[in-house]
Amino acid sequence: MFYFVYVLLSMKDNKMYIGFSTDVNRRLKEHNNGKNRSTFNRRPLKLIYYEAHTNKSAALKRENYFKTTKGKTMLRIILKDVLSELYPGT
Repeated sequence: MFYFVYVLLSMKDNKMYIGFSTDVNRRLKEHNNGKNRSTFNRRPLKLIYYEAHTNKSAALKRENYFKTTKGKTMLRIILKDVLSELYPGT
């Protein structure tokens, strides 16, 4: 079984949401169908990054890291090309 850490980008407010799931596609649908309070008013959301882990504990640690200031900075570096495609000229 794989455990995924994923990053969604709100097309409404351009903010990222970081989450954890065993099924990224199902989770994305739930977010876009308004089944998550944190993202309900930020829809639509686009999956811009995910990584798979074979260990649940490692995936949860990675999710928590990405939610820190240092982790968000690292994500912006990892996602530099993706974000520049979505927002040319930035």
